[in-house]
Amino acid sequence: MSDLDATDRRILRELDRDARMPTAMIAQRLELARGTVQARLEKLASAGALRPHSARISPAALGRPVGASLQVELDQHFIAEAIAALANIPEVLECFAPAGNTDLLLRVVAKSPDDLYRVSEEIRLCPGIKRTSTSLFLREVIPYRVTGLLAEDAGRSAVRR
Repeated sequence: MSDLDATDRRILRELDRDARMPTAMIAQRLELARGTVQARLEKLASAGALRPHSARISPAALGRPVGASLQVELDQHFIAEAIAALANIPEVLECFAPAGNTDLLLRVVAKSPDDLYRVSEEIRLCPGIKRTSTSLFLREVIPYRVTGLLAEDAGRSAVRR
């Protein structure tokens, strides 16, 4: 959804500041009708503009402090089966289909390096997966964020670089 207007961006900025902010509070802060804010939030949610609430939970808080990236090479005949099997592995947080030599790129978490080995093996044994390559994350230096993207004038961020 890329057709956000100024009101949508204002609402999203408030949610970015505090994702638990009640609709009535957002309406009050932005001097909008509560119904307007509620309708906009429902539209944004149905359009897929809002991530699930579980995205706020740190994997470390769930006993999974080890993070890694896995590059996956597939037998292209089994891509649907591989993705379906990967979706059933709780430690697979995200799966991307990038351009280039890698067929799938996964973000995974684990309890320990030994547990990461177990997760990697579970992934490697999924149907259609030929080979994996793992890169361990040593630490997070820039956390997931969208705050800068919510600027009303998207061109401003390009000028700052």
